[in-house]
Amino acid sequence: MKHPQQENLLHVDVKELKGHPGAQQTLSTTVEAPAGLGTVLVGIAEGSELHLDLRAESVHEGVLLTGTASAEVTGQCGRCLDPISYPLTVDVMQLYSWEPQEASSPEEDDEETRHVTEGLHIDVEPALRDLMVSALPFQPVCRADCPGLCSQCGFRMEEDPGHAHEQLDPRWAALAGLADQLNESDEDGAAASS
Repeated sequence: MKHPQQENLLHVDVKELKGHPGAQQTLSTTVEAPAGLGTVLVGIAEGSELHLDLRAESVHEGVLLTGTASAEVTGQCGRCLDPISYPLTVDVMQLYSWEPQEASSPEEDDEETRHVTEGLHIDVEPALRDLMVSALPFQPVCRADCPGLCSQCGFRMEEDPGHAHEQLDPRWAALAGLADQLNESDEDGAAASS
């Protein structure tokens, strides 16, 4: 649940920018990260610090939001499941148009088009979510050469790089049993003829 103060920080009031092209206002603050800024293995923890250093500038089409957003990413390595943590900073550049377009073409991506609300506010959260989640690695690793876990037993490969299991192709398993039977009958035949 968001605190009322939190909502105010992610909804920027741009009333003073309306009708004044070139006018600017800055937002340099630290807020609590909203929920959902992550993937299965890594993300920005809800309630952790999210540092915003943004500038809202009035342009003819609307409000241009630029700057940076920074946070600490935490999660698990996709290979060995060890905890990982690293800083993430994304560049923000988002245009919020003053007027919603009446007839949008089917090819237009709705996520790319953001609008100033009727109350002359811009909602920063969806833009931050899109930028920060897309900057997260698809397969996070603790280090590039992480050997991971054994796919058979879950053994940490880093502790014994030579760890291996004898793998028999299941298509040949029946023939392996046949070879053992033939070897036994050869031994029995040799013993009977002696």
